[in-house]
Amino acid sequence: MGYSNSVYKAASDILHERRLNAEKAAERRKEEVYERFPRVKELEKQISMSGIKTARAVLAGGDVKVEVEKLRDKDLAMQAEVKRILTDNGYPANYFEPKYFCKKCEDKGYYDINGKTVRCSCMKSALISCACAELNRYAPLSLSTFESFNLDYYDKTVDPELKLSNYDLMSRVFNFCQNYAEKFNEHSKSILMKGATGLGKTHLSLAIANEVIKKGYGVIYASAPSLVSKLEKNYFSNNDDDSAFSILVDCDLLIIDDLGTEFHSQFGVSQFYNIFNSRMLSNKPIIINTNLSVKELENNYSQRFVSRICGNAQQLNFKGKDIRAIRR
Repeated sequence: MGYSNSVYKAASDILHERRLNAEKAAERRKEEVYERFPRVKELEKQISMSGIKTARAVLAGGDVKVEVEKLRDKDLAMQAEVKRILTDNGYPANYFEPKYFCKKCEDKGYYDINGKTVRCSCMKSALISCACAELNRYAPLSLSTFESFNLDYYDKTVDPELKLSNYDLMSRVFNFCQNYAEKFNEHSKSILMKGATGLGKTHLSLAIANEVIKKGYGVIYASAPSLVSKLEKNYFSNNDDDSAFSILVDCDLLIIDDLGTEFHSQFGVSQFYNIFNSRMLSNKPIIINTNLSVKELENNYSQRFVSRICGNAQQLNFKGKDIRAIRR
């Protein structure tokens, strides 16, 4: 999967900082012990010099094997003494070892397996997180929270058929979204938000995004028109870069706003279907907001397309009057 140079750099910087912090913390622990036990400091200094002594023994000639074995045995004895001092005084034997965030690659981002260098899962997570941050740079994620959502804009008059007011309905929707965000994981159920313009679909989906991001998950928010535009640009640029599509499939939560408002094209329909289908096969959640009814979605896309979405998503119906009009 391809990423921009800026994403690679940002991810590498994250891992480098983790590694640096782990090694600095290990040095602080060493200094703490050295201050209490000068003998440990003396032993550590001698251990660090053992490599130089071995090299000198080799250069000096003579019975190199015997001399190297003596130096090795002395080195092991000094290491054992350091560990004994540590454990006798309540420290773990590995107290001087850096505590890396990722033990598999020691925060390098890569490790060797069977003679082959492979990218570590921590590097993959950092790349996705940085790619999400880059894509969301201009998204209005900070503008909408659960705290700023006001249910008082919804009418409390009870519908005689539904035996429910818009206020009651939207209270249930609001509570569902809050609970969804609180319990979110990478395999949470998808959501299809339907309703007219200005009823809070974007606000609640962004409120979910804010809470999910706080949990450390990678979230991408995009309007359908901007998403199609970016995918078209990548597809027709002939640079074989599929990073945009891959990130949309790989991120922990994808939010597509205003589905149905994009310029209708076969390319857009096929791209959306491929994204939805790929995420659903991987059991990854997606939140879709639309002003269209199920029938209108079928007319814009296809019955198979809509069936795939509706069959795998919790449908939330938004009702009421345009809040933006009321505010004006």
